[in-house]
Amino acid sequence: MACIAVGDTIPDGTLSYADEAHQILNVSVYSLAAAKQVILCGVPGAFTPTCSLKHVPGFIEKAEELKSKGISEIIVISVNDPYVMRAWGKSYPENKHVKFLSDSSGAYVKTLGLELDVSDRGFGIRSQRFALLLDDLKVKAANVESDGQFKVSSAEDMLKAL
Repeated sequence: MACIAVGDTIPDGTLSYADEAHQILNVSVYSLAAAKQVILCGVPGAFTPTCSLKHVPGFIEKAEELKSKGISEIIVISVNDPYVMRAWGKSYPENKHVKFLSDSSGAYVKTLGLELDVSDRGFGIRSQRFALLLDDLKVKAANVESDGQFKVSSAEDMLKAL
């Protein structure tokens, strides 16, 4: 599959999360993004250094500014299970706006053409690092990092795209 690009309609898919009672719930991407401006941010792994210390904190810090510019949802996805994503989200007590959702099997990032095979490092299939700006399911900006980089997918980059 070709990588999702500007002008494409984002495909629907199912992501999941663990609620307060630790029940696994599914949510469709379309239910989160239809008729809204949304940032969909993919990261290679929860609790990993770049993701946890740079990428996600930037979206948490800039969430109010992004929302003031019309962003309805800021969603972080990773190929981790819903319980890990819940724990990762809870590790940011200052977070009020960023949702942490699971793409447990990597099926959704594969649909986007953004899967990353790091089996040679013992991590299996993960997500590339990316940030997509969506407007009513249409991709307005597709900032996809080269392997191991963090140069184009930050919250600041999304603010520039707005």
